[in-house]
Amino acid sequence: MTGTVLTSGDDRDVLTGLPGLHSAARWLDRVGETGFVQAMLVSLQRLPAVNLAYGMAGGDRVLVEVARRLRDFVADELGPQALVARAAGGAFLVASRAALSRERWQWLAEALGRAIARPLVVDGERLSLAPRTALLRGRPGETGAALLDRLDQVSGDLQRRSGRRVLWADGSHPARGRSAANLEGDLLGALHRDEIAILFQPQFHVGTGALAGAEALARWEHPSFGRICAETLFAVADRGDHVAQLSRHIGKRALAMAAAWPGADALRLSLNVTAEDFAVGDFAATLRAALAASGFAAERLTIEITEQTLIADFEACAAALRELAGLGINVALDDFGTGFSNFRALKALPLDALKLDRSLVSDIEHDARDRAILAAMVAMARALDLKVIAEGVETAGQLAILQGEGCDLFQGFLRSGPISAEDFAALAAGG
Repeated sequence: MTGTVLTSGDDRDVLTGLPGLHSAARWLDRVGETGFVQAMLVSLQRLPAVNLAYGMAGGDRVLVEVARRLRDFVADELGPQALVARAAGGAFLVASRAALSRERWQWLAEALGRAIARPLVVDGERLSLAPRTALLRGRPGETGAALLDRLDQVSGDLQRRSGRRVLWADGSHPARGRSAANLEGDLLGALHRDEIAILFQPQFHVGTGALAGAEALARWEHPSFGRICAETLFAVADRGDHVAQLSRHIGKRALAMAAAWPGADALRLSLNVTAEDFAVGDFAATLRAALAASGFAAERLTIEITEQTLIADFEACAAALRELAGLGINVALDDFGTGFSNFRALKALPLDALKLDRSLVSDIEHDARDRAILAAMVAMARALDLKVIAEGVETAGQLAILQGEGCDLFQGFLRSGPISAEDFAALAAGG
């Protein structure tokens, strides 16, 4: 659950780690008593077919990965004013107490649907599960149970409507105004006008707290929708087949900015790489050219990849990464520990680091099992001579545990969220 502390009496879904329906109802009760709330119920209609084809274990893999995508999307787009929970089976609840317009709430539902529908792998086969989403705005004084009941009724109605992916509780058509489809043209214009902002998520040494570098992120300040974060930005780009173009744009600008960092010789830059980057076929050559143009040293660059990136063509990706590693570029496996990690990557790729997903850090202070899992992953990384980077660190207690277990780097709101290039330069200069 984002931004909400669970008490010992709250329920938690064992498979996904998300709060359960009873916790969600209590959260909605509390929020509904004091102000505005709106919610969406995201349903995987094809989950029973996955269970039949791949068994319950295959269905569990799907649910764990979808839960991760939901959690990351909500954290980036809605922040601490939001809730994400598992309702039942293949249904997930997202709710927010932020005063968002009806148009933006629907647009977020569409973007979340595309993020969930990105291909995932079960037993070596690619699957794509497009969800259906019921939307509503809470009524004054409405209880959590009543709101959830209304959502469930809308979701049932939606399942019976062929072709509809999003439905409001009042049965209306999509909100008027600019839809997600219109954003494709806006994005191309924004790229040409350099309107995509590059932010930097600082990374620190666990042992000393010293600044180690930063991960480059993208944000888009859209004139109508406001801030659009990375997950949704790439979902929009994917709809228009512009992912590789967007990724190259981010990499080129981030490298140029990082080359001007104070104390640049000691700071590293991390860039996220997408499957579309590799699919173009000239990724290594393109990155070499960007490095040369920026003057940023290859030895100070880290490429972050996820297992999802490797799905399309593992061997081609591995070959490109080996070429980059030959230049001195480091490679980190991102979101490690989410889903059912494929250990083939640890053997076949020229990895330098494992980046632990925020879900592995969030409960290490309170759950002995989570701490044991963390310790096991760090021990495995050490055996493979890999560094360990932890993301989503929010408390001093989490940091102390990471230090005790021997993690190398961390990032998170305990020290800093994503900041502008100017603010990062000041941080690097000790300002």
